Amino acid sequence: MADAVYTIGHSTHRVEKLIALLNEQGVTALCDVRSTPYSRMNPQFNRESLKGALSGAGIGYVFLGAEPGARSEDKSRCRGGQVQFDLLARTELFLRGIERVLTGARRYRVALMCAEKEPLDCHRTILVSRSLFEGGVPVRHILADGTTEDHAQAIQRLVAMMRIPGSDMFRSDAVVEREAYERRGGGNRVPG
Repeated sequence: MADAVYTIGHSTHRVEKLIALLNEQGVTALCDVRSTPYSRMNPQFNRESLKGALSGAGIGYVFLGAEPGARSEDKSRCRGGQVQFDLLARTELFLRGIERVLTGARRYRVALMCAEKEPLDCHRTILVSRSLFEGGVPVRHILADGTTEDHAQAIQRLVAMMRIPGSDMFRSDAVVEREAYERRGGGNRVPG
């Protein structure tokens, strides 16, 4: 396995900027975890265009939005008509997607890509990275300025952002983090 699985949001970057950010981290394969790999606002990140640009830069591309994507046709994974990440993360399809990421990470330096610039605004962090991290996989988020943030640091920011009181003698760090994930991802409010 590589030293970590990376994540990145394409945001409104030019495709050349995205490739430069990936190259800075030595990424050799991009897993597109958007449920729908197209963008009206940023057509340079439409599946076919992106795949061609990445190929020209020597970076592999695979679409994985059907597996760890944030949208689900499975109504048993919804409450009030909205997908619940905690339920989605237990599906065979999602777990198969995580296994594909892990298999790819044995041969390539992998980055998971979605649209959102800020990792905490995206299912790649709240859903997919959580699953990887809780499984013992180091995860690093590539930020728009080229720096990286470990997933543990991102979750500390999430806890602060959600204004959740820290752990104490009655609430462990794990309980605090779970509450932060649930508040941020509950009802699939996080785009993806």
